[in-house]
Amino acid sequence: MPEDLLRYAVSDGVAVLTLDNPPLNLVTLELTRRLGEVLGRLAADPATRVLVVTGAGSRAFCAGSDVNEFPAVGDDVVPRKLARENEVYSRLDDFPRPTIAALNGLAYGGGLELAACCDLVVAGTDVRLALPEIKLGVFPGTGGTVRVARRVGEGRAKELMFLGDPIDAETARAWGLVNRLVPPGQALAAALDLARVLAGRPRRALELCKAAIDLGLDLPEDEALRRTLALSEAVFRTDECREGVRAFLAKEPPRFRPS
Repeated sequence: MPEDLLRYAVSDGVAVLTLDNPPLNLVTLELTRRLGEVLGRLAADPATRVLVVTGAGSRAFCAGSDVNEFPAVGDDVVPRKLARENEVYSRLDDFPRPTIAALNGLAYGGGLELAACCDLVVAGTDVRLALPEIKLGVFPGTGGTVRVARRVGEGRAKELMFLGDPIDAETARAWGLVNRLVPPGQALAAALDLARVLAGRPRRALELCKAAIDLGLDLPEDEALRRTLALSEAVFRTDECREGVRAFLAKEPPRFRPS
């Protein structure tokens, strides 16, 4: 088992965080701890303009929790495992800049819940996705009942979680779980291409746009619209906005500077 269970690198504004717990990149208590630590570090790093999350190897992005840990936590599974996972997964969901999941192989259980925390999801056509927890006598406990349901709707969420059977990548795209499909083995490369495009876009505008979209999901409509106006006021005062307007009027590409 690798000592750190995950690794990351930042280059040209794009951070790549790789789950590295072969062969299936299972979520352990220690991996969760390390993930929270790294996400905090990257969120505070101004050099990180986009975050890509992927899994090592070709068998799995992440096949969910390591069931071998369940007997050790016993009846304390919520305080000792799920509460911490929810805290860390929420850190990814709330990451201030764009996030992309690059799915290879399987995305099961906690792995699918982790992918659903990302803004965009790129998957190989051979990927299979599932929330099989019901077959263990439980249900998804790390945000799947909320984040996956938001993406696919009530009926499809209940089908995924009640039956626990995997769906293929084409179905996942049709349901809204996946944004883009690519040939097998190409998910990370495609996610990096997308990340480089986003890294060249105005950083503050992306941050505030992400915040505005999240407001619409979390608040009543009138309150979300009211608070979005404050975000619009902030973005219109940025140098990025001034550069975008200047370039539009000059009929030339904008030159957004890294910040």
